[in-house]
Amino acid sequence: MSRHHHSILIVILFVAAPAGAEEPATRLDDVVVSGSREATPLSATPSAIGKLDEQTLKDTKATNITQAINQIPGVHMVDLGNEQHSMSIRQPITVNAVYQYLEDGVPIRPVGIFNHNALNEVNLTGAGEVEVVRGPSSSLYGSNAVGGAVNFLTRPPAREPEADLSYQQSSEGYRRIDTGVSGTRDDFGLRLSHYSARLRDSWRQYNEMDKDAVTLRGDYALAPQSLVKLVYTYSYLYTQTPGSLNETDYQTRPTISYQTFTYRDDLANRLSATLDHEWAGGGLSSLTLYTRSNEHGQNPNYSIRRCTVSPTCPTGYLGNINENRYTSLGLDARQRLDFDWAGARLIAGLTFDRSPNSYIQDRINVTRDPGTLVYTDYTLSSRDRDYDVLLQNLSVYLQYELSPVKPLRVVFGGRYDTIEYDFTNNMTPSASTGAPSEVRAFDHFSPKAGLTYAVTTATSLYANYSQGFTPPEVNSLYARLAVPDLRPAVFDNYELGLRSAFDGHHGKLNVALYRLYGKDEIVNYQIAVGDSEPRNAGRTRHTGVELGMTYRLARTWEARLATRFSTHEYLDYDASATLSYDGKTIKGAPENVTDAGIAWRPLAGLRLGLEVQHVSQYWMNDANTVEYPGHTLAHLRTSYTRGPWEVWLRLMNLTDKQFAYSASSSYSGVGAYNPDTQNSYTPGDPRTLWLGVAYHFGNKPVATAP
Repeated sequence: MSRHHHSILIVILFVAAPAGAEEPATRLDDVVVSGSREATPLSATPSAIGKLDEQTLKDTKATNITQAINQIPGVHMVDLGNEQHSMSIRQPITVNAVYQYLEDGVPIRPVGIFNHNALNEVNLTGAGEVEVVRGPSSSLYGSNAVGGAVNFLTRPPAREPEADLSYQQSSEGYRRIDTGVSGTRDDFGLRLSHYSARLRDSWRQYNEMDKDAVTLRGDYALAPQSLVKLVYTYSYLYTQTPGSLNETDYQTRPTISYQTFTYRDDLANRLSATLDHEWAGGGLSSLTLYTRSNEHGQNPNYSIRRCTVSPTCPTGYLGNINENRYTSLGLDARQRLDFDWAGARLIAGLTFDRSPNSYIQDRINVTRDPGTLVYTDYTLSSRDRDYDVLLQNLSVYLQYELSPVKPLRVVFGGRYDTIEYDFTNNMTPSASTGAPSEVRAFDHFSPKAGLTYAVTTATSLYANYSQGFTPPEVNSLYARLAVPDLRPAVFDNYELGLRSAFDGHHGKLNVALYRLYGKDEIVNYQIAVGDSEPRNAGRTRHTGVELGMTYRLARTWEARLATRFSTHEYLDYDASATLSYDGKTIKGAPENVTDAGIAWRPLAGLRLGLEVQHVSQYWMNDANTVEYPGHTLAHLRTSYTRGPWEVWLRLMNLTDKQFAYSASSSYSGVGAYNPDTQNSYTPGDPRTLWLGVAYHFGNKPVATAP
C-alpha cells in the first residue's frame, strides 16, 4: 500500500469510529476572541479558528505545547526537544517568521526578531484556552501573522478559593511539578500558575534541561462596567542541545551527540495591564499597556563548522556564542461601537511597540576529539558582531461587521503598519562584523473581507479573503557586509469553510479549503549544512483542506479527528542563475498530517484512550531528490479521578518506532550527493512511560459518568 493510501486509510478509520468528546476546534457554540479581538460566536466568524478549552488542556496533561496544539486541524507543531520547536500551519515545516504568537492578544516578541522557539516563553499551565487563527491575520495582528496566529488566553481567577498540586515523571528522566492557587475576595481576584521541570539522564547524550515558568493574573472590578486585568509571566529555560545527526548516525546510533558544550539560555518577563470599560450604549473601550524583556543566549550547535587551520582558526573548527537582548514598551488601544441598524459593529484600534534590541556574538575555537569525532571543548577567539537596533512598529486597524439579512454576516477590515529599523553597528563594518549603520523602514496595508451564512441553526458556511505580510528580519538584513535586497513577503489567502453539528449534536464537523499565494516569500537557501542565506522566492502557492471531526456514542465512547491534506509549491524561484526550482514542492511539506484519538469511559472517572499521529512522506530538499519516508506513532493515555485525587499514565510511542521530528538536506540536486555531509535529522523520542498524580483543593474534579 502506498504512503498516500495509508494516510487516507487513517482518516477513514477514525471518521468511521465510534466517538465522543467534543473536538475543541469544531464546537459551533464556542465563543472566540482571536477572530476580531472581541468575544464573537465561532459560527459568526469568517475564518478558520481552532480552540482548545480549559478542560481539553487539563485532559491532555501536556508537558510541552506540541502535545496539545496538534489536536487542532491544520496545525503541526514540531517538537525539537526540550520545548524547542518549529511550526507548520498553512506552510511547510519552517523556522521562518510567518507566525504571530500572542498572550491575551499581545505579541510575545516584537517585529523583526522572530524566534521559531518563542513558544518556550509561554507558560501553558497559566493558559485557560488556546486559539489558533489559521491563515493570514495581519489585518488584526500585523506582520508575521501569515501562516496563522496562536493566542494563549490566560486563566481568569476562580470565584471560590482553590489550589492544585501535581507531580509527574517519565521513564526517560523528565520530572515536573505544577502548582496553582486562585480565589476572589470582594472585587479582586487572583490566580497563580507555576511549573518547574527538570530533565536528567535521558535517552540522548548531553540533553539536560531546566525550565521554570510562572503566570500571575489579577482582575479588579473598578465598577460594574469596568475591569482592570494585570498579567505577569516569567519564563526561564536552560537546555543543553545535542543537535541533529547525519544519515548514518541517525540510522544506527540516534542517541549520540556531536558536542558536549552547546546550550540555549532563555529568560523572558512580560507584564501587561488592560482596562476594559463597557458603555451604556453597547460600546467597549479597551486599553492595554505592556512591557517585556528578554535575554537569549546560546552556543548553537548548528554554527560549528570546519575551517582551514590558520592563525585565525588554530584548531580547524569554529563556532560562536551569541546573546540577544531586548526590552519593549507598547500599547494597544481599541474602541468598539455597536449600532442598532443591521446588527452593525465597528472595531477600531491603534498599536505601538518600541523595542530597543542589542546583539553580540563572539567567535570560538572548537576542539574536536580525533578518535570519537566529538566536539569536546572551546576557547573564546574574538568578537564578531556587536550592534544595536531600535525596532518601532506603529499601526492602525479597522473592522466593520453587519448583517444585511438575518442569516448573513459580512466582515470588512484592514490594518496599516509602519515598521522602522534603526540599526547601529558598534564595530567597523566588514564581511564578518556585518553591515554599516542605517535606518530602514517598511510599510504595508493588509485587507480582509469575509462572510458567514447560517444555513440552519446547526450548520454555517463561511468565505474569506485575507492578506498577510512579513518584513525581512534584522538578522536577514544585517548579517553580512552587503545588505541584501530583500522585499517584504506578501500572501493572499482565499478560503471556504463549513461548520456543522449532526446526529443530535453528537457529532461536530468543520472543514476549511484554502489557497494561499505568496509573493517574494523569504526563504533560507541552504548552501551547505550550517551555511544558509535569505532570499526572496518569486512566487509560491499553498493549497489545502483541513478537517476536524468528533463524535460521541452512548456517553462511553468518544473520538476525534484532526487532519489536513496540503501541497506547497514554488511557482517561480531561481536559487541562482543556473538553478531553478520552478514547479518543485517546497522542502519539509508533508502532504498529510493527521492527529486522531479514540477513548472509552467504562466507569465514572476512568478514561482509556488511544491516539495516532501520522506524518506522510516529504521532500528534505527543494530539488525534490532526497525523501523522508514519514512516520505513524501510537500513544496510550489513561486517567482516573476520584474525589480530589487524579492519577494518570501515558505510554508515548507505543511501538517504539524510530522516527525523526524533522529532516532536511542541503543537496541542491546538482553534483555529488553525500548523505552524511548533506542530510540532517532530529531524532524522535523512543517509547516513554509517564506517570502523574494530582491533588485538587477546593475545586474537586467531577468524575465523568459512563
